[in-house]
Amino acid sequence: MPSSTTAQVGRQRAAHLGPERRRPQVLDAALSIAVRDGIGAVTVGSVATAMGVTRPVVYACFSDRIELVDALLDRETGTLVDSILAALHSSANAHDPEQAFIGGFQTLLRSAASMPDTWRLVFAGEPDPAIAERFRAARSLVQARTVEWIRPAMEQWWQTPDLERKLPVLIDLFLAACESAVRSLLDPSNDWGPDDLGAFMGKAVHGVFRNA
Repeated sequence: MPSSTTAQVGRQRAAHLGPERRRPQVLDAALSIAVRDGIGAVTVGSVATAMGVTRPVVYACFSDRIELVDALLDRETGTLVDSILAALHSSANAHDPEQAFIGGFQTLLRSAASMPDTWRLVFAGEPDPAIAERFRAARSLVQARTVEWIRPAMEQWWQTPDLERKLPVLIDLFLAACESAVRSLLDPSNDWGPDDLGAFMGKAVHGVFRNA
């Protein structure tokens, strides 16, 4: 029968995680710091302190601060793009145009509610060149995919005249509406939920596109 000291050592060792399993926790801590204090506050030392571990634990996951910040921005950019594209795809087979817009906004806002810090990083970090450049590239990708979805939808639903001329303006308006909806959802002074705000925004944006 093992002694209490031996059992205690075994429990301590079992709690240790390898770098692969530790990396998501490191990035989660870095995200919290970036949202609260800005991306400039994300360092190996600040992350280690936030996690209650030593710096070598963080260094085992990322070789330096640059690699850590790059990994954080890559993860959050990918998460953001995936959530927006999922919202677009969720309404791809809807036969009712208004319901397509409502469903898309509701899907987007449910996703934003489940990962608010990813969006807060975008909003809080807009003046930071490192963040702004990364998310501008993500926005360009989303913009191109949005055009692929909206152009044929408008041709099918409304046969919008002079569509190619109007489409860039409509796409900018659509993406701005998505951002505005998420900002409103995350604003603690508002009492919107994902579904009721999604229904409101979906109806409003649908009306703009229908009447274009």
